[in-house]
Amino acid sequence: MSTHPVHLGGAKFIKPWTKGLGEPDSPKSLGATAERSAKHNRSVTDAVPYFQDWREAAHQVKTFAVANLDKLLVEFEQKITARGATVLWAKDAAEANQHVLDIARRHHVKSVVKSKSMVSEEMELNHVLESEGIRAIETDLGEYIVQLTGQRPVHIVTPAIHMSAADVGHLFHEKLDEPFTEEHTKLTDIARRHLREEYLKADMGVSGCNFALADTGTMVVIENEGNAGLSTATPPVHVALIGIEKMLPSVDYLPLMLNLLPRSGTGQKLTSYTHLIHGATPGRKLYVILLDNGRSNVLKDPAAWSALHCLRCGACLNNCPVYRRAGGWAYGWVYPGPIGSILTPHLLGLKTAGKLPFASSLCGVCAEVCPAKIDIPHQLIHLRDRAANEPSSMNSLFQRTIWTVWAWFMAGPLRYRLAAFGMQLGMPLIKLVPRSLHPSMLGAWTRGRELPKATGPAFRTWWRRNHDRYESKKEN
Repeated sequence: MSTHPVHLGGAKFIKPWTKGLGEPDSPKSLGATAERSAKHNRSVTDAVPYFQDWREAAHQVKTFAVANLDKLLVEFEQKITARGATVLWAKDAAEANQHVLDIARRHHVKSVVKSKSMVSEEMELNHVLESEGIRAIETDLGEYIVQLTGQRPVHIVTPAIHMSAADVGHLFHEKLDEPFTEEHTKLTDIARRHLREEYLKADMGVSGCNFALADTGTMVVIENEGNAGLSTATPPVHVALIGIEKMLPSVDYLPLMLNLLPRSGTGQKLTSYTHLIHGATPGRKLYVILLDNGRSNVLKDPAAWSALHCLRCGACLNNCPVYRRAGGWAYGWVYPGPIGSILTPHLLGLKTAGKLPFASSLCGVCAEVCPAKIDIPHQLIHLRDRAANEPSSMNSLFQRTIWTVWAWFMAGPLRYRLAAFGMQLGMPLIKLVPRSLHPSMLGAWTRGRELPKATGPAFRTWWRRNHDRYESKKEN
């Protein structure tokens, strides 16, 4: 077993090296590109008159799949095993990595080509392989760029959304010894030329899976660049990494998902390539690793099941004002944005990631655009409640006491008025305290922003003055 330290315990939202929302320093290109993608994708989905019907249907299908996950997983295993695949189960990332290493040793693997896989990011598979002397190359263009920089992806669909064409041109000049260019076509040609040789030399290909069809034992991989097809078909060994929530009951529901996912993710009617893998092809080996890695924690909380409906389209990220400002790395782990804020606390635990549900303005736009109709704002509130009240959460006894006191003040009109009066007195005093002396958790916010100035009278005062006039207007 590899002794490489796999850093799966991230997601502490406020860190010395990740200032969270206190001092966002993500590139301006990230926010601009995300906003542009959001507008384009919304225009595409709005043009489909029955898109909302599709969303509701997808929600119902995923609800059924999650409720019957135990049966669907067994059915999928039986069907794909009958066609020559070897199915392996992994309770966590360490066990999944061990499976991959065992396969690599069995087949004397020295080099690996990888198509895009968020599960492999959960496993930190590249680092594990490299620690064993196995060369792992990302073949998705965005992932390839991020790998060359030594960074983590900042987005689920577009990993290098934070980089401009000029940034990529300088990177290719430095890392690949190519002439500088910022023309998109030339940059793509450079990457294609370097990656083409990797497919031919690779001993093993690794892929993710967008959907797994239980009734036929089929894996579905969709893509735009052709790299997934080359990664899965060229090397003699193919390893597919599948999160257990990827199951669909039947192939009958695949057209629905193929209509929803590209439109929500990239604004396309269909992706360029749709691969249906039914089993091992003659002369080649196919291994399928079904990974839990905390997903069963979601199943233990029925109020949170819809978090497993996610299609990984990235629409919630593109539309989220917090993500646009803070960037992907501020979320501390593999899944950024609104989906990360509701999924990561389950996968890593509230003690590690309990701050993430609070990293939201609750504006609700994420729920409006989610193709699977995940009610993300209510999921965030649910997790906030758990993070504030459960002893096993990240909150200390002091923090839980603060929340209890706050709730008491909010529970009655007289207590509320006392709290409001105290705030009016306290705000000027807080401004007198040097920012360097602010407590760490408060300082993470106040370093990057001024405390707002109260304008006009308090709402209660305004209401007393205007109540009668407002009521008379209603009657008329």
